[in-house]
This record gives sequence, structure tokens and C-alpha cells, in this order.
Amino acid sequence: MQGRLDDDIVHLPGNARQRFYDSRGYGKPTGGNDLTVAPVEAAHLLARGDIDGVDSMGLRELLARTGTTLDFVVYKDLRDRGFYLSPARDDWPGVDSEQADGADFVVYPRGKGPWDDEVEHRVRVVGERESIAVEELGDVVLAIVDEDGDLTYFDTTEYEPSGTATEDFPSDLEAQLLSDRALLWSGMDRLYQDGFFGQRLYGRNADDGPLQLSLLEAAYLARQDAVDIDEADVVACGHDVEGDRFDRRFAVYTALRELGTVPKSGFKFGSDFRVYTDFESVSDLSHSEFLVRVVTPDHTFVPRDLSLDVRLAGGVRKRMVFALTGDNEKIDWLSVSRLTP
Repeated sequence: MQGRLDDDIVHLPGNARQRFYDSRGYGKPTGGNDLTVAPVEAAHLLARGDIDGVDSMGLRELLARTGTTLDFVVYKDLRDRGFYLSPARDDWPGVDSEQADGADFVVYPRGKGPWDDEVEHRVRVVGERESIAVEELGDVVLAIVDEDGDLTYFDTTEYEPSGTATEDFPSDLEAQLLSDRALLWSGMDRLYQDGFFGQRLYGRNADDGPLQLSLLEAAYLARQDAVDIDEADVVACGHDVEGDRFDRRFAVYTALRELGTVPKSGFKFGSDFRVYTDFESVSDLSHSEFLVRVVTPDHTFVPRDLSLDVRLAGGVRKRMVFALTGDNEKIDWLSVSRLTP
């Protein structure tokens, strides 16, 4: 069987619908027995030997003509894993734009196909050196093809942090504001043990002595009138240290505290925060559950950096979460994790 390429759509004649759509979920029926398929589907049929060519082109010529090599890598991998999937781009025959939702492919659960109203994954194909706008993520799987042709899948979903921590603040504790932190000279035990604010100046194993607070912690406690320093003064120090980024990180820190979680510095993990969700006291401290990196809604990821963040988080058994902070003070939370389809 020979296909015909017309405006990036391959037309298959004869009994193509019965052979390829009804039995194996390829393409989109056009009425009768003919079938239209995307170039990547035609390439897969060529690679399998199910069709003889497209306008006398073999696999090599078809991939070069249509620029679908990366798509083919992903399509074949998912087919090899036992999935049926449909093209989802506007210029390809396949699913409608509402079902596609910005994806390149719609993947059905194993045993299901395009004739069933059920979607397992929406997949977007990305090369290693492409940029990815954060606003395009969420409810989509990134299929990243590296320079060797190997595949890595990342699941990106919306996330809502929550925790068990409660807060009961003292009032006007004596504190001293320094250039990049604050020192607390009274009431240390209560804030440290019950809220995990700060770190002992004499070391983490010390039982007494002053408490050093990050500027984020100091600003938050000042807002609660728990310390006798002014929030505006702390924020000014924060601006001196890291500019407007302090405001975004402070908004995320505040939101995490208000959601019942306990955020602490994520520096050791290359992130803004490590976050505890199951917290009662420092003496009964469990491991932190996720890492947070603060970004703006117009942030653009480089796949290699995204891979580093997710790999590091997975290596220490934590979830990687990105906090998107906009001018309207609304924070959107995006979880990104490795996926094995």
C-alpha cells in the first residue's frame, strides 16, 4: 500500500481504516475505507513494513521531509510499551484541540484506543536544547529526547501543599536585625521547638543560646508581632540582599506556613525551600517531603536544568515543586516528577 502526502497529512487508500484504525488505533477515518494519518504514524507503519511507502518515499525520506524524527522516537517508544496514541497537533489528523490541550500526542490507557473516551496522558515532545515555558506545563507529560536519542518522561501536575503544623505565637520577643539575618535573644525554645523557626547560634545540637533567624522567618514573625522588630525593616534588608526576589520568596514562605507546612532553607538541595508537612515539634521531626523552587509565571525551563532539579529531588526521596508567583500575589504550585509509562 502506498500513501499520499498532502499538506503534512498522509492519505491511505483501500481498506486502510479496517487494517489500521479499527484494529490498531492509527489515524482518523474520513468516511468509507480510506484513512488519514499524521506523518509520524505513517513513519511508524513504514518502519513496521505495514505500508510500502508514501509518494514512493521510504522512512528516511519521510522523516526528513516532514521533520518528525523526535516525534517518531516518542511515538514508537509508547507503541512499544503497549499504548495506543493519537496525534494532537492542530495540523495533524487526530484528536480535537480541546482534548489535546497543548499536547503533541494523546495516550490512551492500555487496552483502550481513540474510540474510547478515556485519556491516560497528554504528551508533549521536547528536544534537549528546547525551551519550555512554565505556563505550558501542568496536566501534561514532557517526553524529552536527548542528543543520543534517549527518552526521559516527566509528569507535570498541579499541586496543593498542606500540612499538620499549627502556630501559637508569643509577643514582642527581643530580636536584633543584622544585615542578612536576625538574632532572637528570648523565647527561643518555644519558637524553635514548636514552630521550627531559626537555628541555634551555638549549633544544631545546642540546648540553649540565641536563635538565628533567616530574613524570611524574621519578616514572618514580625508580621505576627512575635518579635520586636519592624517587618518593613526586615523587608528592606531582604531587598538589599536579593532584590525583588525576596518578595516572591517571602510570599511563598508565608503561603507555605499558612497551609500548615514548615518551610526551611533548601540550600543543601539546590532549591529555595525544603518543606515538612507532618510536623509537631523539632524533637519529633520527620524528613521533609518536598522541595520548592520559586519562579515567575513567565519562567522558561531548560530541559537539562529541569532534569537536574527532578533528579536531585528524587535522589533524596522528595517531590520537586515549583511555586509560580505573579504580581497578583496568587501562587500556583507545579509538581514535576520522573514518569515510567
